[in-house]
Parts: sequence; structure tokens; C-alpha cells
Amino acid sequence: MTIVADIYPYVVGVDTHARSHTFAILSRGRLVDTQTFPTNQAGLARAVDWIGRRTAGEISDTVVSAEGTSSYGAQLAGMLAEHGYRVVEAPTPHRGRDGKTDALDAQRAARGVIDLEDTALRDHRRHGDLRDAIAALSTLRAHYTDQRTALINMLTALLRVTDLGIDARGPLTATQITQIAGWRPRREPEPLHIQRQIAIAHARDIGDLDRRLAANKSQLADLTARHSPQLLDIYGVGPVSAAVIIAAWSHPGRVRSEAAFAKLAGVCPIPASSGNTTRHRLNRGGDRRLNWALHQIITTRLSHDPRTKAYVARREAEGKTPKEIRRCLKRYLARQIYRTLTAPLDNT
Repeated sequence: MTIVADIYPYVVGVDTHARSHTFAILSRGRLVDTQTFPTNQAGLARAVDWIGRRTAGEISDTVVSAEGTSSYGAQLAGMLAEHGYRVVEAPTPHRGRDGKTDALDAQRAARGVIDLEDTALRDHRRHGDLRDAIAALSTLRAHYTDQRTALINMLTALLRVTDLGIDARGPLTATQITQIAGWRPRREPEPLHIQRQIAIAHARDIGDLDRRLAANKSQLADLTARHSPQLLDIYGVGPVSAAVIIAAWSHPGRVRSEAAFAKLAGVCPIPASSGNTTRHRLNRGGDRRLNWALHQIITTRLSHDPRTKAYVARREAEGKTPKEIRRCLKRYLARQIYRTLTAPLDNT
């Protein structure tokens, strides 16, 4: 077993914030120095130079364990990587009763990786490639979808309270929403007139969001096909679910194993046995957006894939419940996705 302390004589921990970053350098487990620098470009450049001086310029002998490499520490991680340093995501700190300061948190970020195996390190999430654009579009799509759902709920509630000539006892159809958006002003009591205008505004906003979602999906289809075409070859994976997977996967090295990917997706089996019953249940943790993407893929397969239907029939005959079967399918899918994303690495 090779641990970080055996490979890197210097470990730098970083506690990141919006206005400043605090650094702590350890050498063979002993504190060398701590320092705080501002987060502007000049401050980050000074921090990189300071690390070089305190580690005798041995870049290959130094690993940087930083918090927030995808948020507050993103620019720092990018600058350090450009200089040749290996940057990894710091483990979740366990403060206990030792108190909290930025300097202590920086030391914890460093000490948290010293005893880890090298293969357990999570390399920082890189920025500046297609993945960033895909992640941004995926986040924007989730925002549009939430807005659209909220508007439909508001419009439905309005139509159920006020009789505007639309049957809203069930879910509103696209035809009904289009009809409402095309209404023109008419002579009617002022309260009814105002409510009709609100309904028209909601319907037109829904139509606008539908157009934005269509354009968003078209962009995602183009970018995901260029970034990971092999992912789209998996049965049931479309551009929307592929975008969520790419955003969570980030880059080779972030997810160290198939089991880690399953845990990230919230599909690793959790024991739920008792007495003479042996079973596992669904995992409610992990990245819920990634879990949602796997759920959508499995739903498509359950409806259209003959092999999935045959699997379900076999497992039902064994006494498995629908939830248990879906859990198994998600776990198998996570394995397939992981192997697909790592296949190019295995072949090189």
C-alpha cells in the first residue's frame, strides 16, 4: 500500500474563501509554514511563488489538497495546475473539539490526505473545456424546468378557482396552454378581466420557456456528441441525461472506481436485512441530479428495451419488489456508464 506521505514529501492544505485563501505546508507531517493571500490574480500569483519557496521548488514532490476546487478555489486550482502541481479535492474535515480557524482548516485539509492511498485522491475538477459549457447548460435547463413547472401549477390553480372557459380538472395540455396564450382582451367584469390577463401571461411565459428548453436541448445534443459520443451509444441515454452524467463525472481521476461512481450516483446498495429477511434498499444520498439521470434512463428502458423487460420478469418471479428491481437496474447502469467513460483510458 502506497500512501501520500510516501510519495510527496510536501503536502499543502488550502482553506478557500471568497476574499482570501489560507495555506498550510506540511513536510513529513510537520508544519512548515502558514500564510494567507487575497484571491485576486496578484494574490494567487504570490501564493504560488510562496509555495515554491517553502517547498524548495520541488513541484513533483508536492501535492496540494484544497477545499472548494469547483467553487472558491477553482481559479487557484487552475493556476497551480498550470505550474505543474497536482491539485486534489480536500476530504470533508472532521473538526471535533479542536476549534476552528482558517489556519487550522488548512492544516486539516493537508493532514486529511497524508495517510490516504494515492489511488484514493480525487483530482480537482478542471475548468475551461466543453464540460464547463455542458454543466452550465444543464444547470440552466434545470432552472428553466423548475420555472415551467411553477408556472403551470400557478396557471392550473388559477383556472380551477376562476371559470375562464378552460376545463382544468386534470393536468393542462399543451393545446390548452396554447389556446390560453392566444386569448384576446374581451369585455367582462374587471376582476375576471385581470385574472384572464394573468392566465395569458402565464401561458405565454410557458411557451417562451418551451422554446428555450428546445434550444437548450439542441445545444446539449451538439456538445455531448462532441464531448462523449460513446455515452450517447448507451441505450436510453439522451443529451439531457448525458449532460448531467458528464457534469458529475467531470474528468478522469475524479471518480476513482466503479463503486465510487455508484456511491456518487446514490445507487450503491444499502443493507436493510432483519431476522430471516436479507435485502437491500434504495440509497437516498449521493448526487441527486445524477441519480435522476439514471432514473430517467431506466424508465426509458423499462418501456422500450426487451432485455430490461425480460430482466424485470425474471426478478419478479424471484420475489423482488419493483423498487428493489429498479435499484438493481440503476446499479447495473452505473457500472455500464463507468466502464464506458473509462474505456478510452483502459485502451491506451
